[in-house]
Amino acid sequence: MTRRMLRSVLVFVPVGCCLSLASACNGPRVIHEQPVLVTGERVPDAARAGEAAASRAAEMQNAHRAAADSAAASALQGCTPDVCAALARGEVALGMTEAQVLAATRSAPAAWSARRASASAVLVPASLGTPPRDMQGEIAMVQLASGRVSSVAYREGAGVRVVQSAADATPEGRAAAEGRMLLAEGDRLAAAGQSAAALDRYDRALVLLPNEPMLQYRIATLLDEQLRPIEALMRYQRFLTQLEIQRIDAIGNANAKLADAIARARERVIILEKQAR
Repeated sequence: MTRRMLRSVLVFVPVGCCLSLASACNGPRVIHEQPVLVTGERVPDAARAGEAAASRAAEMQNAHRAAADSAAASALQGCTPDVCAALARGEVALGMTEAQVLAATRSAPAAWSARRASASAVLVPASLGTPPRDMQGEIAMVQLASGRVSSVAYREGAGVRVVQSAADATPEGRAAAEGRMLLAEGDRLAAAGQSAAALDRYDRALVLLPNEPMLQYRIATLLDEQLRPIEALMRYQRFLTQLEIQRIDAIGNANAKLADAIARARERVIILEKQAR
């Protein structure tokens, strides 16, 4: 074999090997995956699956209702007349036991998150999405002392209303609590410079707290700032009338703020009366 032929062979063999290796590296790969369906299986019937889910949900609902009925029957045994009446209404009342709270709200223990101490307990909703409720509304917190309800807090549009005495549970007490929440909200809005919104809260609070003199004064000052002298004058005068200024002794540190309000109201009455003439 000549030297030229030998060189050709030496060049040809490595190239062939490289091509064979490249072909082997770039060949098809086998991937083993779990099949969605095995041969012979059928796709589940959507209608039957839905019926099964609905059946399970109905069973759970019936079980929950049965547990609530059982808790209500147990809670009615030995309850005082006031507590029994509240249970019949579906309302949490002061003096109830924890079991009676569950019965009044028709809720299970899982609906609450409990924090307990030696002689007290605090119950709050386990979820804000589905909080326990009674006939008064959404319950934010229940406080128990020595195993009995000492206060109940309700979450309402204007804030949180707390019932911690028999008077708070009356219609008048609920109205007064709502009025105080609206008054506090109006104060926050007034401090933020939102006069129109503050007046709205004050007007709504005045319906619930018609005999609150300082509420009249708050409304008067906002109307005065908005250059509405006639209405402001009337509010200042009502403020002074309600206080019965002739009988008030506004001297001393405890009444310093009231004395300042009285002095300012009297001054504005004089000025606004001159402007209105």
